[in-house]
Amino acid sequence: MKINYFFRHPKVGHSIQRVFRTLIDEINKSTEVSIFEVPSKSSMPWDILENSVYVYKKRDKKAVHHVTGHIHDVLLALIGVKTVLTIHDLVFIDNSKNPIKRFYKWLFWLYLPIKIANKVVCISNQTKENILGRLKTDKLVVIYNAVDPSFTFSEKNFNKSSPVILHVGTGWNKNLEKTIKALADIPCHLRIVGKLKESQLHLLQKYNLNYSNGLNLTDKEIKKEYENCDIVNFPSVYEGFGMPIIEGQQTGRIVITSKIEPMLEVANEAAIFVVPDDENSLRQAYLKAIQDDAFRDTIIKKGYINAQRFSVTNISNQYLELYKKLLQA
Repeated sequence: MKINYFFRHPKVGHSIQRVFRTLIDEINKSTEVSIFEVPSKSSMPWDILENSVYVYKKRDKKAVHHVTGHIHDVLLALIGVKTVLTIHDLVFIDNSKNPIKRFYKWLFWLYLPIKIANKVVCISNQTKENILGRLKTDKLVVIYNAVDPSFTFSEKNFNKSSPVILHVGTGWNKNLEKTIKALADIPCHLRIVGKLKESQLHLLQKYNLNYSNGLNLTDKEIKKEYENCDIVNFPSVYEGFGMPIIEGQQTGRIVITSKIEPMLEVANEAAIFVVPDDENSLRQAYLKAIQDDAFRDTIIKKGYINAQRFSVTNISNQYLELYKKLLQA
């Protein structure tokens, strides 16, 4: 069996590559794997054409072709061969206000790719339901993201006097602004991973928060951030999955996340859940995590057990089974 993996241009972002690298390393132990990155990082018609020509040249009728996400439109170059498409979320449609652009994205990034693909993998039931709300199909299957096995349980004495709160991501959906306001007057150190905007820097100064900022971290450095923190903060307002939840649980840290899908699905009652747009809800969660030792220990234990659902062995076996069925069909 041979699997060809297709990734977006690396300059667009490394998050999808990072998620799949762990999986591919495991799958490569039992089957032949090839990895390709498309040459263009943009999505204009001529970029789509360039990427599609590149993908077409890599076609192999004996292989399964897996488009790992974002570059859904290259499925047009894979008509007639076995294909799997992973869809992480529908933010490309949900955030599109212009009706013409919205239709364009629906057509070329959702409708046609799903019609062409043999199977479409959704990384959460939330993503699956979101797709079914826009397009009826029986091709969808849910396979979660795998947690990198380098994230291992790491003992740490909880710093009650000034806990380190790790916040991963500074984008519009990561809810950093509400986090800053909710932490006002709570003794802590807010560790932020990601590029800060001027407005976010202004808020940090306004509320006089003790904070530090990490940029362009390696995988090893990111793992260290989890080990060094006391609380993993992930009160997002929109996600396709929520990898920091299971990375935090696997490391043995209490996780605070949003009481919405897919975070509820991923965390599985092993986190402190908040109403993400309610500053008081966030504030009470931080105080609960800091002050209630017995509760915190219970949640950490539950979290570590929950993280085992996302082991690379478990997830890779689900993908291998999917590939085998496609080749046998």
